[in-house]
Amino acid sequence: MESPELFIGLWHVLGWPLLRLVFFISLGLMIGNLIESLNWTHGVARLASPLVRVAHLSNVTGASFSMAFFSGITANTMLSEAYDQGRITKRELVFANLFNSLPTYFLHLPTLFFLAAPLIKEQALVYVGLTLLAAFLRTACILLVGRLMLPVSTDLCVTCRLAENRVESLAQALGKAWARFRQRFRRIVLITVPIYTAVFILNRFGMFALLEEWLAGHVRFLTWLHPESLGVVALQLTAEISAGLAAAGALLDSGSLEARQVILALLAGNVLSSPMRAARHQFPFYAGIFQPRLAAELIAFNQTFRAGSIILVGFFYYFLTA
Repeated sequence: MESPELFIGLWHVLGWPLLRLVFFISLGLMIGNLIESLNWTHGVARLASPLVRVAHLSNVTGASFSMAFFSGITANTMLSEAYDQGRITKRELVFANLFNSLPTYFLHLPTLFFLAAPLIKEQALVYVGLTLLAAFLRTACILLVGRLMLPVSTDLCVTCRLAENRVESLAQALGKAWARFRQRFRRIVLITVPIYTAVFILNRFGMFALLEEWLAGHVRFLTWLHPESLGVVALQLTAEISAGLAAAGALLDSGSLEARQVILALLAGNVLSSPMRAARHQFPFYAGIFQPRLAAELIAFNQTFRAGSIILVGFFYYFLTA
């Protein structure tokens, strides 16, 4: 007979985090649906209209871009439903998901800045500024490539998607949001729970630790970094960004690293740690919204595009400060 301590421990390390994940995905979906039903994103959608027209994107993408400033879950849900219904092609789905990287970044910007500021002081402005520049570059690239690769959209009314099911009262908005939530909740549970559990099991058996140790052991190819910087990069690979920022702050305060070396190490660690963060955190979330194979493809495009933009910004900073 299994001891109660085993089940209590399993609840704390798997049950409670999983319940919290499903709760926050569900809460975000419900709140996002309510925001959309009440049409609060109408003004933001108007701001997105010129960008959508330039990139030959549809009104669905524009509305999703607007919603991404409030809820990434609902923004992706809008894209998933439009793709399932045949209102956007897979190519536009990929472009739309990449296009949403800017508002998604803004969702996490306050957390990143207020985490970095106490640890690396004024260099937080430089590091956050460079990652923000990378996000703007990604958006500019999508606008250019979308204009070249996508056909001209015949539906130029970005705000129509938000207004087509507009409601007149809070009760109607709650009813509509609840109906859409029930349609998506079953999928969230059936897809997210098994994938999150599988990632947990792999992690408990040390698979991610082995992979991270291998990656950390092969960062020696970054010969252009100061030797002390490799510890910052390795910590970002084997832990979370907060560990890398803490190490960077300590080395910066002690004079072991200059500000330039700290910024370059953080950018390198940001790029190299992306695959692990995507596998652990992003995939269970995406798989609850898109088909698992499609979710993996979108994440691969997203992370590759993101890493490429940060590398480009890193090169710019490296030569600008040489």
